[in-house]
Amino acid sequence: MRLYTLGDRFNLCGERVREARIHTGWSQEELANQLGVSRQAVSKWESAGAVPDLQRILQMSELFGVSTDYLLKDEMKAENITYHESTESYAEPLKKVTMENANEFLDMKRNGSKVVANATSMCISSPILLIVLVTMAEDGVFHVSESLATVSGCVFLLGMVAAAVFLFITYGMRESHMEHFEKECFETEYGVSGMVREKKDSYEPIFIRGTAVGVVLCILAVIPTIIAESMEASDYYCGLSVGLLLFILAIGVNLLIRVGMVKSSYDTLLQEGEYTKEEKLFKKKTDTFSGVYWCLTTAIYLAWSFWTMSWDITWIVWPVAGVLFAALLGVVKMVLKNGSETQHYI
Repeated sequence: MRLYTLGDRFNLCGERVREARIHTGWSQEELANQLGVSRQAVSKWESAGAVPDLQRILQMSELFGVSTDYLLKDEMKAENITYHESTESYAEPLKKVTMENANEFLDMKRNGSKVVANATSMCISSPILLIVLVTMAEDGVFHVSESLATVSGCVFLLGMVAAAVFLFITYGMRESHMEHFEKECFETEYGVSGMVREKKDSYEPIFIRGTAVGVVLCILAVIPTIIAESMEASDYYCGLSVGLLLFILAIGVNLLIRVGMVKSSYDTLLQEGEYTKEEKLFKKKTDTFSGVYWCLTTAIYLAWSFWTMSWDITWIVWPVAGVLFAALLGVVKMVLKNGSETQHYI
């Protein structure tokens, strides 16, 4: 029978605490917050500078879903331990996120939010000129020929979409070296979570205000079209109302994307909201579904729009697709979750 010195016990307990913490995907600071101790205390346990008291051992046993024997004794091997479901797929050592990494990521997302928001607004507003010119030609305003109106409008539309796609691609390539923050679990160095939390709290009023204004603009965008229809206005004025609708909608969506991306950058580093360990696991499994869905939606939108040339109607594809996507994604996640729970119990 092996005899352990006090140092051996300290080393063993520290190794087990560190191993369980890494499996769970927590930083030392996050574990300290869960236990109500300082981050330095956790660091001392893991470096065998001290051993946690009985109360902390019991707390960690519940948090990690392991027995107290596992944390204190050598007889139980690590590979025989079953962790909580949230810890699966994170057995490998986690990447460290430094303060420099965190600030770089936040700056990139803040600047990128403007690029993505503007590119999206360009896509939404791209049919405006086509709609206005075609309705002008139909009503004989300024003696614009229908062929010239269609060609000019289509050139403008395709130019705006091409420019938007260019912005999307360049932004995606610039941020590719940091995409692992959104897809993989990581561990933040001391002070990083506190800094991000402070910035998130100070940004919260801006996020709430921006979201509220963006949603209100999206709702009010239909008013010009409703007024034009109720007054039985000419095709030209109806076309202008649709153009105004798309313009206001583009502004509202721009605001929503800007504040949403900045807010999500804080959630990403804190691994909260849509970026928890569990959500990242589900996202890996649903990425293919999302890609196929939106490619199909885009194809349907373009095919319907060019076939009918009813750009004032076909835009409805996007809000409908967005609502339907959220519902379908919820169903997919539920199926995956039920499947993983069944597999877990088996």
